[in-house]
Amino acid sequence: MQIREGPRRQAPSAAGAMRSPLSAMMLAMFATMASFYVAGRLWQDAQNRVYLIKELDRRTGQGRSAISVDDTLKVVACRQQAKRLASLEMELAAAKHDGFVGKYTSETNGTHSRKKPLIVIGIMTSFGRKNYRDAVRKSWLPTGSMLKKLEEDKGIIVRFIVGRSANRGDTFDREIDDENKITKDFLILDDHIESDEELPKKTKSYFANAAETFDAEFYAKVNDDIYINVDTLSAMLGTHWDKPRVYIGCMKSGEVFSEATHKWYEPDWWKFGDGKSYFRHASGEMFVISRAVAQFISINRSVLRTYAHDDVSVGSWMIGLGVKHVNEAKLCCSSWPSGAMCSAL
Repeated sequence: MQIREGPRRQAPSAAGAMRSPLSAMMLAMFATMASFYVAGRLWQDAQNRVYLIKELDRRTGQGRSAISVDDTLKVVACRQQAKRLASLEMELAAAKHDGFVGKYTSETNGTHSRKKPLIVIGIMTSFGRKNYRDAVRKSWLPTGSMLKKLEEDKGIIVRFIVGRSANRGDTFDREIDDENKITKDFLILDDHIESDEELPKKTKSYFANAAETFDAEFYAKVNDDIYINVDTLSAMLGTHWDKPRVYIGCMKSGEVFSEATHKWYEPDWWKFGDGKSYFRHASGEMFVISRAVAQFISINRSVLRTYAHDDVSVGSWMIGLGVKHVNEAKLCCSSWPSGAMCSAL
């Protein structure tokens, strides 16, 4: 019986045997190159992130990511001071509740003590009004060494406020400079041109310059035909130290005049509505603002709008602020009630 043989299996050729290791080698090389590529991209991304972080730190001024020991100690000290301040504020509030009224005291700075001014009183004057200034000096404003004593003992700084002539250095300027050399009681506004029509801008310039020149608790504006009782004024201000933003004066709200021929004509009359009535504001004869309000005027002087009258202009700035309006009858200078602080000369 003949047995059939099936098809014979051929042994793998040498070429087939070599093809398999070669494919594996190519795959390994490809994987290696891919690994290098990915690693390179990751390294490049990491470098970019480092650069961006450094650039952000440079621009924001936060170059350090960790807090040093010195910084930690400063934070602890600040927290302790904050607790101390809170405790003192509670004690002061309790004392005021019991009827305590603060007095003008000195401040200690290191080994030297100095007295912080209670108030700066700016007397609005102009060229050709020396007789008015002399009347003030003879009635309530001391001169010479007594003016210095008023500042040192009571913390009351008084200055006549005047701008410069449109013709800088002319006779008007020289007369003011010569007078100031003798009396030393002027605050000359070099950034303001003296003009009756520019009184609102002059008042704004005064508060801005006074806040930058004197670090006082209060700042007052007064006309040069007003008499002031400085002792009564000091006593009144002592009751308002607990109000950081305060606006004190003889409050009023008058009619807005739209007729160009009227003495009190307001070019922007249409802004005050159909009723043509001003908002509540202090009379321009004399009013007082606190330090924070004066600093606000100094910082924002370039954008604060002025109207035809200086008292209305200042009152408009107070509307948008968290300011305490105080209607003080003793600052109604047109009358002279009992215990008044001011009166027309």
